[in-house]
Amino acid sequence: MRQAEIYRNGTLAGVITQYPEKRYEFRYTDEWFQNNALPAISLTLPKTQQVYQSDHLFPFFFNMLSEGVNRQLQARQLRIDEKDYFGLLIATAGADTIGAVTVKPLV
Repeated sequence: MRQAEIYRNGTLAGVITQYPEKRYEFRYTDEWFQNNALPAISLTLPKTQQVYQSDHLFPFFFNMLSEGVNRQLQARQLRIDEKDYFGLLIATAGADTIGAVTVKPLV
């Protein structure tokens, strides 16, 4: 099982988890979910429910990854399988992302 914290504008919004059977879960923190002034991190992950589950990496997070040759170069330099999308997300979305969301690995 691998986990990462999801931050929006530097504030912890939730945790994403990858389970060994390639199942994913995103959970808003209690504080973020209960505060009506804080927005959802994505239109595809609205605050209508606190926990989301999927058989593949959520499209919002997948779209934070580089594409094409850039992804190949990142995977090679980081020594991560190019198809390990969760690993690439953790390794590359910690800073300097487009938008307000960043990802930090939970150790």
